[in-house]
Amino acid sequence: MNTLVAQLRKRYAYAWTVLKGLVKTDFKLRYQGSFLGVAWSVVKPLLMFCVMYLVFARFLRMSDGTPTYPVVLLLGISSWQFVTDTTNVGLRALVDRGDLLRKIHFPNYIVVVSASMGALISYGINLLVVLLFAVVNRVQFTWRVVLLPLNFVELYCITIGWTLIMATMYVYFRDIAHIWDVFSQLLFYATPIIYPLSYVFQRGGIYARLGSLELLNPWAQTIQDIRHNFIAQTQPTIWTQFSNWGIRLIPLIITAFILWLGIFVFRKYEKHFAEVM
Repeated sequence: MNTLVAQLRKRYAYAWTVLKGLVKTDFKLRYQGSFLGVAWSVVKPLLMFCVMYLVFARFLRMSDGTPTYPVVLLLGISSWQFVTDTTNVGLRALVDRGDLLRKIHFPNYIVVVSASMGALISYGINLLVVLLFAVVNRVQFTWRVVLLPLNFVELYCITIGWTLIMATMYVYFRDIAHIWDVFSQLLFYATPIIYPLSYVFQRGGIYARLGSLELLNPWAQTIQDIRHNFIAQTQPTIWTQFSNWGIRLIPLIITAFILWLGIFVFRKYEKHFAEVM
């Protein structure tokens, strides 16, 4: 028993060492050769925020009517940036690290997880910027901020689960990258990030019903929860729009299923990765 425990500790210590090395390398290479370097992790969502705010809030007049809307918009963009960074880098991670996987023996999933860790670091930096904007805009924080870790865990679980599925498929079918580019754009506009969900509900009719369906999307539900618990208690969430617990749990069930499916598919096919690549 002691020997087994020692072997497990040694194995996980080795995996942790490899993971830290890959995360450090990936994060450095991501901004290598650029003038601003790691500052791009903040500048990129800020630039996107400026464009979206001018187009949707100023030109198209889409706003939730609160003074905190710019911060809400920035938080949504930063959260979605984490999703796209993880999936876009993660789905190619196995192929990009193919030579390393063939030469050094370590768990294959570490390559995909390391891509998500780099995106998570950038997300953490962006959240600090959002916090600064929130303080400047005099956001009234509530006890709900203690729920944020649960929201972040859910966002990570749905994203890493989906990334594991796509990374596995990308080893066999390179077309997955192009399909995901299109699908991610569709998903972006189907998630209330650049427009307030309250604006959709105010239009009533079929728009309100579509807005309710949006909350069944785990990414939409999680990002809305993050906004609601962090800075904007007026943001509609699945918990405020539905009283039926069966409906409320749908996004959580989808998240758990995709995470399980991602792990299952990855573990089933990982022994053939080296041969295919």
